[in-house]
Amino acid sequence: MDKLYEKSETGCCLRFDPAPWDGKEITFSERLFVKDHVTSIFHIPLNFGQVMVKNIELIKSAGALPSEPLMLADENSLFGSDIYIAVSKDVPGAKMERISGTFLTKVFEGPYQNMGKWVKEMQDYAKIKNREIRKMYFFYTACPSCAMHYGKNYIVILVQV
Repeated sequence: MDKLYEKSETGCCLRFDPAPWDGKEITFSERLFVKDHVTSIFHIPLNFGQVMVKNIELIKSAGALPSEPLMLADENSLFGSDIYIAVSKDVPGAKMERISGTFLTKVFEGPYQNMGKWVKEMQDYAKIKNREIRKMYFFYTACPSCAMHYGKNYIVILVQV
């Protein structure tokens, strides 16, 4: 078993601690990610599992698992999203991307059907902070099976300001 997942009760996603992410301002400086694309229909992913398995295998083969998992989704279309999987070093055979910037973060919990409400709440939060949103990312902290196991479905919204 990979060291990253030794702390996992499920052997898959780690139990998520919302405290370091809720209501924070964080900075990424050239944070390294593997970038890929997921096909969707009206934001419902069709090949998410396949894309993740392919990329996690590449990341593991390269010995590039980070100390803490982070996967961002840029829901840039009704029919697909770009995903960014944090890594500790370059991964051969994968498209690499570096992300820099300052981000406001908030943690939300509940079913995905609340996403529209959460996006609005995040936009209002940025306004209250007198910050203009440049880009929005979604950090899905657990797969559906692990979210069910843990009894919480946390989503972190990060807005680049």
